[in-house]
Amino acid sequence: MYKYPPLLGIRFLEFSGSSPSKGKLSVSSNLRLSTPSSRLKIQMKPSEAIMNALTLALATGLAATAAAAAAAETVHGALVFSRHGDRTTKHFGSQVLTPLGATQAHQVGSDYRARYLAADSPHRIKGISEFQYVPAQVYASAPDQSILLDTATSFLQGFYPPLGELKADLTTSESRLANGSSVEGPVNGYQYVQLHGVDVESPETIWIKGDDECPALIDSSAAFQSSNEFASRLNATRDFYRSLWPLVSDMYPSVEYLTYAKAYDIFDVINVARIHNASSPARKVTDAQLFQLRTLADSAEFGLNYNASEPARSLHASTLAGAIVAHLRKTVESAAHTPKFTYLSGSYDTFLAFFGIFGLTDASSDFFGLPEYASTMAFELFTPEATDKLDEDSLRVRFLFRNGTAGALTQFPLFGKGKADLSWTEFMSGMLARGVTSTQGWCNECGSEAAFCAQYKWEDNVVNGVYVPANDSVKKGSWIGVLVVMCVAIVGNLVWAAMWLIGARRQRAEKKRLAAMPAMAKTAASMSSFGKESV
Repeated sequence: MYKYPPLLGIRFLEFSGSSPSKGKLSVSSNLRLSTPSSRLKIQMKPSEAIMNALTLALATGLAATAAAAAAAETVHGALVFSRHGDRTTKHFGSQVLTPLGATQAHQVGSDYRARYLAADSPHRIKGISEFQYVPAQVYASAPDQSILLDTATSFLQGFYPPLGELKADLTTSESRLANGSSVEGPVNGYQYVQLHGVDVESPETIWIKGDDECPALIDSSAAFQSSNEFASRLNATRDFYRSLWPLVSDMYPSVEYLTYAKAYDIFDVINVARIHNASSPARKVTDAQLFQLRTLADSAEFGLNYNASEPARSLHASTLAGAIVAHLRKTVESAAHTPKFTYLSGSYDTFLAFFGIFGLTDASSDFFGLPEYASTMAFELFTPEATDKLDEDSLRVRFLFRNGTAGALTQFPLFGKGKADLSWTEFMSGMLARGVTSTQGWCNECGSEAAFCAQYKWEDNVVNGVYVPANDSVKKGSWIGVLVVMCVAIVGNLVWAAMWLIGARRQRAEKKRLAAMPAMAKTAASMSSFGKESV
């Protein structure tokens, strides 16, 4: 039976039991809290030490390989998926991006600008405009949620800043009037990078937020909360959470609410208070306690978003994979190889699910943990040599991740294969094997009642031209019911046709009778039927 892995070791928790195997960590039933001053203790077998050494060597090798190859390669396109920046707490359900969060997203956008747009960057995307935004070259999208839209806007401001900040003469070069004067654009030549907001009722929302309105995913996540692993952690951490009551009593109705079942909410409340509220009692939470809260939230959220034996739990990552495939394929196959840069703004739960199903936890145990605010993962299309031509046979793809704003953009192998990068064909094969690439596929796998899924229910339940409701699907023994429905429909049509014919004959007979009567009688008959026609 699959064991839910601890995230980044649950750093202040002590474990004993079976060792990691095939990328899965087992959590023993005697999980217990250590004192805050203690260090994480994990007993390693010689084979585990060897594996750790190999992992370190792999990471070092990937970095060295990337540095050596960068000077000669050609980057043809890139896609970035980002978590939102710092925000107010989710506890009250009305969270918004903070000025700090906007600054984080802007900084990340600036950093990607330095990588993909700067003329002196070895990773500059070939043919992309360095200073002025060209709509055909950039595609950006986010769900119609203010925190994600605002994060995307801030990122794009950093990616293509006002022209006046880049090159002063560009702010007026294309706005010269016929009389010889010039007009400078507002806000120092602000660039209006188009951002596609996706309405929650649109089928397009599944590509970035595939967890919304997905009953199969919700049911699978609920199964984690009913598991032995969850119960073990719930019991092992009870005293720790209760000890925090004096510091958060103004946020929860009673101490009974402070349990592992609310691991993320409790961490979020305290973390946000420590950042933004100098007078909050939560600022008395020690760094050690916050670290403990973070790792417990790590484990809870990872368990809710990934299980190797239950693909439904990660359907939001599967639809993101479908979106990544579609956008990169468009870059590769379009005549102008556009868009050259794609940006998508989403949430941490999609990151966690993606880390699980695409084998990143095999590359580093850090991927068991929550990504920091403004974290990003990038997919780069490149050829190993300097070239003006994009050739699919030599095209390769690499995956990179940056944790928040302080970390470096680091390359990691996908699919648990240990390869620094993959051929285009191998990458596509791995993504499609794990991805969902159609709205109908998502509707079917989720069992969703979303309005846009109704059309697929109709298509899937039409038998010989007759609609059969989903709960009356055609199985062995149910053909009699279908035939009865068809026969009733046919008989009904025949009865209606017979009644129409009888009525038509009576009408013709009445007309003949009226024609034979005196004019006054005909007039009387016409007046008697007038009221009926007007109804």
